[in-house]
Amino acid sequence: MKRSRFFLCSVAFLTCAAGLRAADYDVVVYGGTSGAVIAAVQAQAMGKSVVLVSPDKHLGGLSSGGLGFTDTGDKSVIGGLAREFYHRVWKHYDSDGAWRWQKKSDYGNKGQGTPAIDGTQRTMWIFEPHVAEQVFDDLIKERGITVVRDAWLDRAKGVKKTGARITSITTLAGQTYPGKMFIDATYEGDLMAAAGVSYHVGREANRVYGEEHNGVQTGVLHHRHHFGALAEKVSPYVVPGDPKSGVVARVSAAHPGNFGEGDTKVQAYCYRMCLTDLPENRIPFAKPAGYDPKHYELLARVYAAGWKETFGKFDPIPNHKTDTNNHGPFSTDNIGMNYDYPEASYERRREILQEHQSYQKGWLYFITSDPRVPADVRGEMSKWGLPKDEFKDNGGWPHQIYVREARRLIGSYVMTENELRKKKPTPESVGMGSYTIDSHNIQRYITPEGYVQNEGDIGVSTGGPYEIAFGSLVPKRGQADNLLVSVCVSSSHIAFGSIRMEPVFMILGQSAATAAVLAIDAGTAVQDVPYAKLRARLLQDGQILHGAAGGKEKPKDKS
Repeated sequence: MKRSRFFLCSVAFLTCAAGLRAADYDVVVYGGTSGAVIAAVQAQAMGKSVVLVSPDKHLGGLSSGGLGFTDTGDKSVIGGLAREFYHRVWKHYDSDGAWRWQKKSDYGNKGQGTPAIDGTQRTMWIFEPHVAEQVFDDLIKERGITVVRDAWLDRAKGVKKTGARITSITTLAGQTYPGKMFIDATYEGDLMAAAGVSYHVGREANRVYGEEHNGVQTGVLHHRHHFGALAEKVSPYVVPGDPKSGVVARVSAAHPGNFGEGDTKVQAYCYRMCLTDLPENRIPFAKPAGYDPKHYELLARVYAAGWKETFGKFDPIPNHKTDTNNHGPFSTDNIGMNYDYPEASYERRREILQEHQSYQKGWLYFITSDPRVPADVRGEMSKWGLPKDEFKDNGGWPHQIYVREARRLIGSYVMTENELRKKKPTPESVGMGSYTIDSHNIQRYITPEGYVQNEGDIGVSTGGPYEIAFGSLVPKRGQADNLLVSVCVSSSHIAFGSIRMEPVFMILGQSAATAAVLAIDAGTAVQDVPYAKLRARLLQDGQILHGAAGGKEKPKDKS
């Protein structure tokens, strides 16, 4: 009898540990992003059982995936667990032992127009990828939160519902996670889509929400990531000036669409590369498989037109490393090659990711090796490489692509540029953003005059911090009563251009988890959580919902 009881208990333990059939969790968080980690931490801090089901092997998303030069806007409106994350980064770099390749005093207070190290509130906003990942792992381990990695939602039949309530999610490996509340904290919005809630992909027409900067934006050139930044115009044709010769690679011959009209296209993706110029820690750029210099013909023409800003976004992070981002008419953004990513199958997404990786590695190799690149640029780029001590299981290459935009919930409330620019009031704030409204280029087309141009790069100031509505985290009533969406929030394309920053995803992850717990305690749908109680708890936990101590943002370049 004792042996039988032992056997049954052992089976129950192993089943629970494997995640195959645990007792219902209070909160099931799906995603491996920074916001997913913070949501799990908040739910556990409020006394609930929680499981973090992550399709990723590494936690932290872009924050641990190369985006170490944080896009913050006004840091004074970043509170709660998000600020705790940046405080822990500061604590790491406060130790001399953190400076393996560089003296702490040599790095100083480098940052985005404001000090990287905030001596008053003891936070640091610029960091190496592995440091961020360690902070996220520590937050999880300290709280004993169950994490299942490399666990991919079965998008076809893995979401079970009873009426308007999700009862469980199941992964492709057959693991099922029942729960009372669910949070979609993925960049793609896979859980919300599989749950059958309303969402949108692409740009809305300006008339949909009464906006100015949504839809097709031909002729609008807000940054220097376009061909108008060059001293001369560039032909898109194989034989310059001859349309009959065909179009060079990475240019679309299709009509870009009418100004202000919507489409199904999304802003360009790239990998936020972490590079180093330290010889003893450097992996030289290699010629990627399938490399074809014809894909970079436009880049050769950009250099021929006098482009001098190749290294304009090699932003310094500690230990002789960079967070390297897109900059210029033809850079790391793989324009026009990601339109089907949001809705694509996992297999197709892997193909898209491989194409982006090959393109970006080819871009690096072209600059270091092609004789059409100025000799001084070739020489300078050859000093750089991937760091040996980052992304060790991936050859120094980031494990997370920058999904700047995919699906977006159409929820109880839709955030638009009008709320961000204070033209309309925002109801029931659950957090604040402040970064410039920022869309990267969406297409590269041929102008009526016969020249190449980029389209979709928009930068509009919000005029200071803005509030984000609770309704933007929850589906429409009756679609999913126990689901919150903390990354692919309910917003227009152009509003998401600001909301999409990593600190904001952490803020919204904490707020979503708080609302989930309050809904459990009250036995209500998430749409019926009393805002007064939600607001009180968010303020108690350090969230900043109104106002701004730091004033207006200082304009800066590109997330």
